[in-house]
Amino acid sequence: MEAVKTRLRLQAGQRPHTDDHAEAVRYLRQQMLTCAVALDQLQSGLAGQLAEQRLLAQQALHSMQLELEQAQAELAGTQAGERRARHMALHDTLTGLPNRRYFRQRLELALRHDDGTPPPGMAVLFMDLDGFKAINDNHGHQIGDELLRVVASRLSRVVRQGDMISRIGGDEFACVRLDGHSRGQLIQLAVKLHEVVAAPLTLGILKLSIKPSIGISLCPADGQTVTDLLKAADLAMYHAKQQHSGHAFFDQSAAR
Repeated sequence: MEAVKTRLRLQAGQRPHTDDHAEAVRYLRQQMLTCAVALDQLQSGLAGQLAEQRLLAQQALHSMQLELEQAQAELAGTQAGERRARHMALHDTLTGLPNRRYFRQRLELALRHDDGTPPPGMAVLFMDLDGFKAINDNHGHQIGDELLRVVASRLSRVVRQGDMISRIGGDEFACVRLDGHSRGQLIQLAVKLHEVVAAPLTLGILKLSIKPSIGISLCPADGQTVTDLLKAADLAMYHAKQQHSGHAFFDQSAAR
């Protein structure tokens, strides 16, 4: 390219050494033609350089786009992995329900009322499946696990969206009612939970029926902390199991 430019400069500076006008014209025409060819070569070279630079720019842009897409995919994968990890940490792997840890966190949060006092009328229902151990021992853990999944699904359909049903562990479940409720409304809920769990179910060739015992504790009467409310509901559940009553409220006099 530099050689072409030099050639043009040299040719532009040359003068014909003759007095013949026709000879001078021919010489000028020849030089103009030579310059035109040189300009074409220069233009062609510039066009090639521009095309090469454009290709390099496109390749660099494509590479950057690929790197950006890869970074976005890695970020999305990391975020999805974090969400899965959080979900697994707070949910029961067998039933998919919130686990004990998540239940305690939700209950603890509910107890932090705006004015610093527990919300009135909040209740905790603690549930245990009567005779589950016998079913597990007689038919195996696979049947026992499937029964727990069915119970979890049934309970999830009964509670409201704002409430939480949780598998606390083993064959124990718990429910927290956040809004203020009367004892009569809580009895209706306990009866509904009992009926939906006790409904006959079929697992393969087995026809099974299992009944729950439900204990109910009230906030703030029976406790103002997560531990106290769960303990009170647990004691009430054992009372219901002993009395075969299906459900029972915590009785402070009986607990002494």
